[in-house]
Amino acid sequence: MSYLIAGATKGLGRDLAYEFAKNSKDLIIISRNKDDLEKLKDELEKNFDIKVLIFELDLSSQNNVKNFINENNKILNTLDGALFPVGMMDNADTIKNADSNLEKLISANFLSIVYLVNKLSKIFKEKNSGAIIGFGSVSASFGRQINTIYSSAKKALESYFESLIVTNDSGNIKIQFYILGYLDTRLSLDKKLLFPKGSTKKLSRIVFNNLNKKGIKRYFPFWWLFIILIIKILPFFVVKKIIKNF
Repeated sequence: MSYLIAGATKGLGRDLAYEFAKNSKDLIIISRNKDDLEKLKDELEKNFDIKVLIFELDLSSQNNVKNFINENNKILNTLDGALFPVGMMDNADTIKNADSNLEKLISANFLSIVYLVNKLSKIFKEKNSGAIIGFGSVSASFGRQINTIYSSAKKALESYFESLIVTNDSGNIKIQFYILGYLDTRLSLDKKLLFPKGSTKKLSRIVFNNLNKKGIKRYFPFWWLFIILIIKILPFFVVKKIIKNF
């Protein structure tokens, strides 16, 4: 059985690759850094009895993603599932600079994932089996002063996966979506955060253990569900002041 993991060389993607490799799943790993891909491939094949294919692919380019799909139809048809722990941020991503890297941010965080998932949905529908797992962000729950386009794209991605879950409710395709709070990665290493960071290794184990479940939509860490619920029931004039701290 083989699984595609986009963004596999860093953070959550890397831990997912190790978790699936540890459980004897062959992998197709995607990243925009070829050196990182080759290093990870060597590590996984050395430590686990699996095969790993690598593809250098930048999800911020829709054309590159479309070409990848067209050129690798046979490989995509062999997949049993795909995971998309990917995202792109930009320090200049604010309302004032909304046109800065706009297309790249929307592509990397939404459109390119949709192109890949649409292709895989058709393949898995013919097989009547398969798993598609997406990852969003709590930042999509409310408007923001920073990471504006990022959070908007993640909100669109969440809505898209909700539609996938509803559409495939009566079939055998497992659609799952995890909404992520702060994670313990290099991106959050030096940041002062309001809440504790979740372990990417723990999340990877949860994702693998839930692999055969369908219709999953949940928060990680789980207590973010209660934070978001509280924020959503508050009047907006109160929310405006709260979200400045996120």
